[in-house]
Amino acid sequence: KNSKFSFMGKIFFDVETKKSFQETGGKKEDLLVSCAVLFSEETERFVHFRENQVEELIENLFSASMVVGFNLLGFDYYVLKPYTKKDLFSLPTLDLMKELQKELGFRLSLDHLALENLGKGKKGSGLDAIKWYREGKIEKLLEYCEYDVQITKELYELGKKQGFLLFRDKVKGERKEVKVSW
Repeated sequence: KNSKFSFMGKIFFDVETKKSFQETGGKKEDLLVSCAVLFSEETERFVHFRENQVEELIENLFSASMVVGFNLLGFDYYVLKPYTKKDLFSLPTLDLMKELQKELGFRLSLDHLALENLGKGKKGSGLDAIKWYREGKIEKLLEYCEYDVQITKELYELGKKQGFLLFRDKVKGERKEVKVSW
């Protein structure tokens, strides 16, 4: 699933890390990349990257017309920062979590949104991903990361189509709509 081609259209992507926040004292830049997966709308393909291919990943991000993800501005770009001198925050970015947070005033998890809108949850957590990396279960790790990219893409497409996403109010337990305009 790897290849050396550049994209032009929209790219969806996600990064998994080698370390946890507990191990880095909360420093995102020290988490280190275990893997990343991107999906190119142009080629309709998933591409897998390992840490030694991060430079290629970053080149692809800079060739995209738009980079779409979940918490890119608060997490993924910080994790990638030590690997490049380029300003990742200058990329044309649509961060679904940030957009929803602006609208609602609080954060929703990818898992919550996937369950409420797509009827399916994530296949694990970031801590599971670190464990799989350490156990050498790289295929499982890449599958998990790819699934997160798939969920993000589906949420983006659903929001674009209907103009809103659903979430469950924690206090009353009611399902509510949050307007989106991407």
